[in-house]
Amino acid sequence: MKNKAEKLGYAPLYEKLNEHALTRPVSLHVPGHRNGESWRRGLQNNTERYGIDRYESLLPLDITELSHTDDLHAPEGVIAEAQQLASQLYRSDHTFFLIGGSTAGNHGMILAVCDPGDLILVQRNVHKSILNGLRLAGASAVFLQPSREEAEGTWTVPDLHVVKEALERHPEAKAVLLSTPNYYGRAVSMRGYADLVHEYQIPLLVDEAHGAHYGFHPAFPRSALADGADAVVHSTHKTLTAMTMGAMLHIKGARIDLGRLRDVLASIQSSSPSYPIMASIDIARAMVQAEGADLFDSGIQAARKLRNHLNSENSRLIASSIKEEDSTPLIDPLRILLKDRAGRYSGYELQKRFEQHGCWAEMADETRVLLLFGGYMSDEELSRIIAACDAVAESLLDPREGDGICTAKDEVAHSMEEAGAVDAVSEPVAFSFKRVDAQRITNIAIEHAAGYRSAETVIPYPPGIPLIYAGEMITATVAKELKRIGEHGAKCQGAADPSLQTICVVQDKTNG
Repeated sequence: MKNKAEKLGYAPLYEKLNEHALTRPVSLHVPGHRNGESWRRGLQNNTERYGIDRYESLLPLDITELSHTDDLHAPEGVIAEAQQLASQLYRSDHTFFLIGGSTAGNHGMILAVCDPGDLILVQRNVHKSILNGLRLAGASAVFLQPSREEAEGTWTVPDLHVVKEALERHPEAKAVLLSTPNYYGRAVSMRGYADLVHEYQIPLLVDEAHGAHYGFHPAFPRSALADGADAVVHSTHKTLTAMTMGAMLHIKGARIDLGRLRDVLASIQSSSPSYPIMASIDIARAMVQAEGADLFDSGIQAARKLRNHLNSENSRLIASSIKEEDSTPLIDPLRILLKDRAGRYSGYELQKRFEQHGCWAEMADETRVLLLFGGYMSDEELSRIIAACDAVAESLLDPREGDGICTAKDEVAHSMEEAGAVDAVSEPVAFSFKRVDAQRITNIAIEHAAGYRSAETVIPYPPGIPLIYAGEMITATVAKELKRIGEHGAKCQGAADPSLQTICVVQDKTNG
């Protein structure tokens, strides 16, 4: 007979919280809603409940560290058991629950390997949480230019030879940090990167926030953890069923100091972690363990049917395609990129039109809107999605309309020029929360900026790859490219002057 830990669908943390709630305990501890009693009694005479019933149902599980509910920062009971079950599922050596999202995991990875002044090799187009992690650590980063995948022109990890060049130039590096898959669901196998990085006796850290489901269906890419990464962050709430902010950090091998990592995670996360969020991580793991690939079959089938419908009906909308015969898939089949076949409507406009039909997309960019499918999608949901797509496509037929976007081809051409302006391996850039003296910062014309350190980060969007980071030296090539894209009306995040005629720099010019 199977014990509890072997039962499919067993979620020890959730079950302990539910068991506690069923005893109708008298709460003499935080939180102040007292298992929901204060909330219920305060509103029992209120005839207008403002739809609070759903919130009320969470409160009995929202408790604190009791003798039988364990402690996230010193787990010995049900939290330790839940984390161990997650570790077994993902085949890691250790798994940590995160109640601060992948942000906490990215901060934790960096702080676990970097002391102030240490250097780390980082993919240039990373999430802002990684940049803030560098600031928290007081570390320096050498940025590695990402590569472009051909099918959709999106940016993925740096080529292997770029990582090798950076390692040869900076043997003092404490780790390599990469991010895969990208937001569009394009992944790159980490096996070659792990083998290379380990030759230098340092860890490979991977922000795999969008790949918590990888490896659990033959149609999904392999997980970075299975490919040899030492530390991998997963947003369990993004593609599995955990609540928002629920995430995991997985450790494999001995290259990460576990004692230091535990200390870091206890420092950067709340000392009063959310039990509903932790329980939802536990349940998400239990669902995958219980259902396996079956959990995702309906979502994959629904996405396939939508692609086939749009691409065979001569619709004004065109969907990204997937080569399903690939034995080693590198594209997430649950993500669909849609764009106007005629190239007259931006992804932002398409997103608005989908919302008018009750369908809310994950994100949009200049040319595309991204739809994210999930597990156990119903036929009714698919029918609504197809109806919305048909309605949006029909609304695009008026030749008098359009919001003047560039075509996808133009976008790729522009972004390639921008990418080419940046060195494949940057000079070290120091990160800190210490502010530069305002008297040392000045605004100068772009054409005179070469040789100065930038005081701002400029990110052309799309493609979302920083041309220059604050603290990074502005080369003549970068200055020329900033001027060019400014003249073409590019949209840039972080620029003090949106026209890019000027840029903020630090007044300690080092050349010419």
